[in-house]
Amino acid sequence: MRTKKRSVLFVPATNVKALAKAPTLAADAVIIDLEDAVSPIEKESARAAALRALALPKWKAPLRAVRINALDSPWGESDVLALAPARLDALVIPKAQNTTMLRQIRRLMARSATVPGRPSPALWAMVETPNGVLNMEDMAANAAELGLSTFIAGTNDLAKELKCDGRGQNREALMAHLSRLVLTARAFGLDVLDGVYNAFDDMAGFTHEAKQGRRLGFDGKSLIHPAQIDTANIVFGPGDEEIKQAKAIIRAFGLKKNADKGAINMEGEMVERLHLQEAQVLLDSLPSRTAKPRTPKEKKKI
Repeated sequence: MRTKKRSVLFVPATNVKALAKAPTLAADAVIIDLEDAVSPIEKESARAAALRALALPKWKAPLRAVRINALDSPWGESDVLALAPARLDALVIPKAQNTTMLRQIRRLMARSATVPGRPSPALWAMVETPNGVLNMEDMAANAAELGLSTFIAGTNDLAKELKCDGRGQNREALMAHLSRLVLTARAFGLDVLDGVYNAFDDMAGFTHEAKQGRRLGFDGKSLIHPAQIDTANIVFGPGDEEIKQAKAIIRAFGLKKNADKGAINMEGEMVERLHLQEAQVLLDSLPSRTAKPRTPKEKKKI
């Protein structure tokens, strides 16, 4: 089963205090940032700091990633070669433009030193330019070849490139692009993350936007501050009613009278075995301390 990506926190590699705290945070993923958050004169030291942090033995976040610099920058190629063998789960590609760019990164990764038994990092592509939006279907269609597992909406840069208001009126100017991003990810089996909310001290605004992202179908939200982690985990996690309903569905299908039924009536609503599978996936995603009834075994077909 895929690791959840409800809360994905960007941490600047040059922020010593934040980087030291990152392994203790309860985010689903931490992205150490070498790109926008790092000035040109700090790029080399930032990369070294990221590698030191990744080598630490205990991280609370199940997933660790690094956002590299653009491949056409003076640092991008060195970032890829240095980080591909590191103990991390993904390279985050800024301003992913097309499949050709991602193939080039994969070729670079193949040139880097390898560690026996350590899998190659996945690619998480940030869609934050008009070309990225136009080409995301082709990138997704080639995901297996590229090792692409995740799209991230780069809402700040995309709004800037489009010369639109990316925040006003419930992000109305970006809605078509965000919906298309979710649609593309779902069509090709990729994870997809909503963009950051810049006002980290405005928790009401963050919660509103996170709930909007959940309604659009995003798996989680990219974050800029640890204060946003708990809210993201709650918004993009199952609610009490969803958990209660999932348990009820599994119990109902577990009854002897329903063993051979493809659909059952639950309080006037038809529930199918598709919903049973969804219920089990939801409960399996909960912490292990949560009691979870198991899916009844399917009757063997003769």
